[in-house]
Amino acid sequence: MLDSIDRQLLRHWQSDPSLSPADLAERCALTTGKAARRITRMQEAGIIEGIGAVIDWAALGYSVEVSLRMTLDKTQARAFDDFIEAARDVPEVTEIQTFLGRVDVRLSIIARDMVHYQEIYRRRVLTLPHIADIEALMQIAQIKAEETLPI
Repeated sequence: MLDSIDRQLLRHWQSDPSLSPADLAERCALTTGKAARRITRMQEAGIIEGIGAVIDWAALGYSVEVSLRMTLDKTQARAFDDFIEAARDVPEVTEIQTFLGRVDVRLSIIARDMVHYQEIYRRRVLTLPHIADIEALMQIAQIKAEETLPI
């Protein structure tokens, strides 16, 4: 699916997402047109999903991150759908994951401080539908958060 030139383009772009197609072309010994066409092809194929900014939430005043592991009441036919739809509407939820096993859903929540987290938890999280059990894990440190792949 990907040849060595595609992989080279992706490696350079992962290391510096601000590179333009012309910069990538130069680093990969291609013409700008060829590099742009390859990038477009990879975007259309869904290999490149998007380009975005990485935001340091702490720099914006969000110093608390909590991971909530939840078990849902699976006797309700729409438990997952209703829960996920409602959880998406909570602005402080930065990530929603579903699992097979004892834990059904994990939410990542950011808050300015513990008072703000308690407010989110009481007013937004506990009102989410079909919750059977919740376990909260407070993040102390982020050791690795790598989004690049060894291509």
